[in-house]
Amino acid sequence: MENPAFNRAIRSFVLRQGHLSPAQQRAIDEGMPKWGIEYQAAPLDLQQAFGRAAPKILEIGFGMGGATAEIAAGNPDKDYLGIEVHSPGVGNLFKLIDEQNLSNLRLIRHDAVEVLDNMLPDGSLDGVHIFFPDPWHKKRHNKRRLIQAPLVEKLVRKLKPGGYIHAATDWEDYAIQIMEVFSANAELANSADGYAPRPDYRPLTKFEARGIRLGHGVWDVIFTRK
Repeated sequence: MENPAFNRAIRSFVLRQGHLSPAQQRAIDEGMPKWGIEYQAAPLDLQQAFGRAAPKILEIGFGMGGATAEIAAGNPDKDYLGIEVHSPGVGNLFKLIDEQNLSNLRLIRHDAVEVLDNMLPDGSLDGVHIFFPDPWHKKRHNKRRLIQAPLVEKLVRKLKPGGYIHAATDWEDYAIQIMEVFSANAELANSADGYAPRPDYRPLTKFEARGIRLGHGVWDVIFTRK
């Protein structure tokens, strides 16, 4: 995901379509009418989109969607809206939705910033997940990182009072930046004393488990809206 310097329009990604397999394309073609939401510059009625009243959680950048499907399957009382521009990931998650018969997951294939600006009403979300965003680990590229003050300000407006924003990263300097950005927002309060323990709802990925075995760190930052 990319977030170019904020003197230009904020964007939440680098457009890297990758190779779309025939199975992924078929999953998109079949999945969009059932579980997809087309981008439009008009407010989205989330209760209508999911067909029920339930807590609504937004995930920005779900990658290939494995963790997202696992979270949705493990929390059937909550609804999850995933935003991703990477077409193979969108196709793969549609496939997982179909295989696991998940009714509480909807996908938008579009830039998250435009979705936030034009589709999601203020105070409509109970939570936001941003798991392992692109770290842009070279110092000169840090300005491209997704989690910076302008985006967090947008996200906070979409949260209900008491709603949460949860970011996780395996890059310590990015974790420090996330903590600083969240802490600087007057509408947010840390849910933990520093970094948070990994909540049960966030699954441990194979990559993450391998990293932990090798002594690598993973940092969860969870703040709530006042």
